[in-house]
Amino acid sequence: MTPPVIALERVGLTYPGPPETTALADVDLRIETGEYVTIVGPSGSGKSTFLNVVGLLDRPTSGRYFLDGTDTSTLTDAERSGLRGSRIGFVFQSFHLLPHRTAAQNVELSMVYQGVPHSERVVRARRALLLVGLRHRMTAMPTTMSGGERQRVAIARALAGKPKLLLCDEPTGNLDSATADEVLAHLDALHGAGMTILLITHDPAVAARGTRSLAIRDGRLTVRAPRDVVR
Repeated sequence: MTPPVIALERVGLTYPGPPETTALADVDLRIETGEYVTIVGPSGSGKSTFLNVVGLLDRPTSGRYFLDGTDTSTLTDAERSGLRGSRIGFVFQSFHLLPHRTAAQNVELSMVYQGVPHSERVVRARRALLLVGLRHRMTAMPTTMSGGERQRVAIARALAGKPKLLLCDEPTGNLDSATADEVLAHLDALHGAGMTILLITHDPAVAARGTRSLAIRDGRLTVRAPRDVVR
């Protein structure tokens, strides 16, 4: 039986004090291969902490987290970093592109730390940019690109590493509504092609794009997103 991509079992994260602060509390969640799950919540609800735990950037202080069947609580920091690099792609609200590198070069650089040979990096970067509809912008500098194009480069950069899971943290937060719809349409297409996506947002309309939507408040997940969630 294929394990879920994500399995959280009573996961919590408490920051030491004084006073102690509980950012996540007893989170249980399973995400299967090919799901598109959105999590919506206001500022301070625990969205970023949750994403950092799932992305292996932060260690939970309680519970267990299995990524693609691997118990991450037993891993060293180096092993966690290796697993993160091989299984997870990140798309952030800010694009984090190097301004004096072309779109293709920005995507290529993401694979350097994976040890991907240069010739393969070039091929994978090109394929990823084609996938997000940027054939005509491969040699463009980020400073000459629109916000939507830059976010699509960021998505291509995440995809070039061939992740099992795509984590999106407010990917439309810096975009106007028309451009946001364009980026979300690309995420819909990736999901349609089989990509597992977990998207964090403050916007219920964005959350509705997923096939399953959860809400987070005070570090706790609930099944249905409340209608009164605001920035």
